Amino acid sequence: MRKWCLICLTVLMLAGCGVETQDEEKVKDLDFTVLDPERTPEELRNVLEEKKTEPFKVTYEDDGYLYICIGYGEQPSSGYSIAVEDLYLTGNAIYVDTELLGPDGTEQTADAVTCPYLVLKLEYLDQPVVFE
Repeated sequence: MRKWCLICLTVLMLAGCGVETQDEEKVKDLDFTVLDPERTPEELRNVLEEKKTEPFKVTYEDDGYLYICIGYGEQPSSGYSIAVEDLYLTGNAIYVDTELLGPDGTEQTADAVTCPYLVLKLEYLDQPVVFE
């Protein structure tokens, strides 16, 4: 009888377990706009100002738009930029991949700490965002 109970309990526990697969296959590239800080919604701009000294990844939804924000924290000089390598939709998520680009050596930079970040605006999609 005890053996029968253990078998039933094991079967019930395994039946509750499932394997969730992440569908990373690209469905389509997403159109986006890179926003100047002045064009960012005020509430979001305030959050980014508080976070900008440390690396961050933030999403924000407002008025039918999704804002994806990526910051790289304090950098030792000016001249940094952020490139969007990829932004696409899969069957179950939005994937975004960015890269911090440093000064290329040909431009004049200031020896002042800067905090580069990027705000992407796109039509709202009810999907989680995966930062790569």
